[in-house]
Amino acid sequence: MTKPTALITGASAGIGYELARIFADQGHDLVLTARRGDRLAMLADELGTRCQVTVIPADLAKRKGARGLLDALDEANLQIDVLVNNAGVAASGPFQDQPVKTNHAILQVNMRSLVELTEGLLPGMLARGAGRILNVASVVGFQAVPGISLYSASKAFVLSFSEGLAEDLRGTGVTVTALCPGPTRTDMVADIENMELAGAFMASARDVAMEGYRACMAGEVVRIPGLVNQAMVTWLQYQPRWLVRFFSGMAARSTFAAGASGGKANSRE
Repeated sequence: MTKPTALITGASAGIGYELARIFADQGHDLVLTARRGDRLAMLADELGTRCQVTVIPADLAKRKGARGLLDALDEANLQIDVLVNNAGVAASGPFQDQPVKTNHAILQVNMRSLVELTEGLLPGMLARGAGRILNVASVVGFQAVPGISLYSASKAFVLSFSEGLAEDLRGTGVTVTALCPGPTRTDMVADIENMELAGAFMASARDVAMEGYRACMAGEVVRIPGLVNQAMVTWLQYQPRWLVRFFSGMAARSTFAAGASGGKANSRE
């Protein structure tokens, strides 16, 4: 039987890298994409003995990045059974201090490219009556977070879009899962996590990726890895928004006043 094929964006590091290894171990062929082709080639060499791996470097921060990736899939006649929208861009610091280029990259990668890839691959899944979409959101998508305001807003979009789409697709054979990690040891976290206590609650990329895979395969709509993260999200649901906003704003201001630098973007790719 032909193996199902998973497309994983941002596969060159962090959660995407671990997801690629897990999908390969679980009997999937892979299409891996990210900006860094050299890292993808190394990962393909590692996984090539377990499954068929196709590498398609793409920069999803570019306006035509997602379209170019979809065209490359068509040219290679590749059928995608699982779409993993993992690529992301983040930046820390007050919004007013961020370069316009950084803000546009966050919007393009975290939201627009995710939607474009979903638009492009969903019709084929629906025609086959089967498919899975795994969107990597974040616990910060459940509330506004000063200091990473645009990033948290983009993850709120991913979470809301995933939940709504999951209901739109109910009964079609296509499932949608939003994975909402908390602080995770990745290349990105060094630039967006400035709280000293964050390290005590930081999860490994491997553990987060495994939870994402299991939730995706089970057709769960929302998965929040870790009991601490689950408790935090639940607690926040019952607090007045002004109170959450007030304390998160105080924390952000004290962090950046203590010397944290803003304006640096870091892609999950």
